Amino acid sequence: MKKDTKTSIAIIATSLGLVLTGLWSSALADENPPLAALGLPPIPSDNAQTPEKIELGKLLYFDSRIGGDASVACVDCHQPKQGWGFNDPLSRGYPGVIHWRNSQTVINSAYLGKLFWTGSAKSLENQAPSAALGAVSGNGERDMVEARLAFIPEYVKRFNDVFGDDWPKVNNVWRAIAAFERTLIHNDTPFDKYMKGDKSALSEQQIRGLALFEGKANCIECHNGPLLTDQKYYNLGLERAEEWLENGMAQVTFRYEQYAKGTTEELYRKIKDDAGLYYRTKLKADMGKFRTPPLRYTAYTAPYMHNGKFFDFEEVVDFYNEGGGENEFTDGTLAKAKTALLKPLNLSDEEKEDLVAFLESLSGEELKIETPKLPDYEPLPAVAK
Repeated sequence: MKKDTKTSIAIIATSLGLVLTGLWSSALADENPPLAALGLPPIPSDNAQTPEKIELGKLLYFDSRIGGDASVACVDCHQPKQGWGFNDPLSRGYPGVIHWRNSQTVINSAYLGKLFWTGSAKSLENQAPSAALGAVSGNGERDMVEARLAFIPEYVKRFNDVFGDDWPKVNNVWRAIAAFERTLIHNDTPFDKYMKGDKSALSEQQIRGLALFEGKANCIECHNGPLLTDQKYYNLGLERAEEWLENGMAQVTFRYEQYAKGTTEELYRKIKDDAGLYYRTKLKADMGKFRTPPLRYTAYTAPYMHNGKFFDFEEVVDFYNEGGGENEFTDGTLAKAKTALLKPLNLSDEEKEDLVAFLESLSGEELKIETPKLPDYEPLPAVAK
């Protein structure tokens, strides 16, 4: 055999091997990540954690002066006593309005690569300004935030110590808040202890529920990995928020968001429900899709779903046991039908109770925190001549 022929065969074989390796890697990537105990969150290289930065972020998290009229802080929609979220179906909003989606917990948000219900922020540093400056949430303005903080000597000093700012810079407000939120970790649950080898951490009922979660109930299809979310988007056929049927202010907010996020005039007039991921992609196939939420700390974060439809685990389990629901985005006229992953589960009453018991094991002790004392305004010092 000629040398050139051998070389060609070797190249082909190598290429084929690489292709097969790639296909095998893709196949492995398509498998659901296994459930596991939760480790420490990733820390971005451009926003290292320091005790001083975390403490500054804690103050800012509780400080309403980064909002539009100095009345709304991060904590108002993400309250420690309400699961670090807000326990109404739809979150409160900026004074005079109602938000249009359920407020998600801040707990363990440090692990997420897709924040908000449609993944519109990719990091906590991106999420903070979207909330603080969003029209129906914080309604703040960057220059106003900086001007207010400049009148607070303690903040001026802290920003200088942490970031080297001559005066508090608004982008560093978000970095400090993100640093604080990365400390809000909940990874010492009965489930975590069980996954680390303590087989007494779960009851026999919870162990049966875990088997259902991974098996017959197939929850693991979307709620997988250490965080129990695949961070993908699905249309579950969930009915629209009841508030939109009876609360005029909620209807106004929905119509505003329809306009602000961009739809055709036809869809603006036709759609009666939150189109979810569609507002970002403008693909009709994405109508009614929302990101899979993590299941940790959920014992404290009811109501559940993007519109707060369900108030306890039993209602959630019943919904999935029936194969999901139907909404205006599942009939095929506006979008594709709901996800094919949803099918009636035919769980018995006992099995549903076991599954609920397992879900409860994903929450440990409630994470509490003392409200900090915020620094006061003071007049700016006179400029020396």
